[in-house]
Amino acid sequence: MTLPPLVQLPFETDEGFGARARIGLIVLESDQTIEAEARMIDLEGVDIYHSRIPNAMEVTPETLTAMAERLPAAAALLPAQFAFDAIAYGCTSASTLIGDEGVENAIHSAHPGVACTNPIAAAIAAFRALDVQRVAVVTPYTEDVTAPVAAKFADAGMTVTALGSFLESNDFTVARISPESVAAGVRTVAGSAHCDAVFVSCTSVRMMADAQRLEDEIGVPVISSTVALLWHLLRLAGVRDELEGFGSLYRSQPAD
Repeated sequence: MTLPPLVQLPFETDEGFGARARIGLIVLESDQTIEAEARMIDLEGVDIYHSRIPNAMEVTPETLTAMAERLPAAAALLPAQFAFDAIAYGCTSASTLIGDEGVENAIHSAHPGVACTNPIAAAIAAFRALDVQRVAVVTPYTEDVTAPVAAKFADAGMTVTALGSFLESNDFTVARISPESVAAGVRTVAGSAHCDAVFVSCTSVRMMADAQRLEDEIGVPVISSTVALLWHLLRLAGVRDELEGFGSLYRSQPAD
């Protein structure tokens, strides 16, 4: 077969996808939820790029902290040439145990100086933006994983008024907990003690699509790990748009 001569074609370049903001997100290998919920945020010029980190399906303090040594490699899979505006590690329970500084150092090993966050830090920032003092907490975790999450809020100066869990250690199963079950859990903890907000922990839990409806029903903000994390990433990346459909948090700005 004879091919015609190859002709060099002229071209120009532009800023490509993410011209307004490029956001990096380190997702658990087992997570089935956070990427789908992130796609609900539809802002022109704002794009999210994902990396996955190996993790065990069983959620225990040992399997969570084991991810600390894998975080730098997962962060490095997000190309530094993209010049990210903000990067997050998308695991609430592991971030709680590894600590904000540990997560930040791991991300900065590949992306020095880039703004970074994690779900528990994002939730605390969200509650400060909304002036929340009393929080009711729903988790899917066993007690030994749930307790440090609740303690993190107490350490940040908030009072945990109610605590409920599905007591499920398998992350595959957690992603299959129905939104109706999550909503029922929110109603239970919100009704058991006075609170200024409800936090639904774990990026595998599906709740983002119901955030506004539950907030309207309960009468206080209902914020999941993913709701808080995506809001915080947008704000860290300089995106200040107020969005409808995800609760009052997305009409708020971080506290100074």
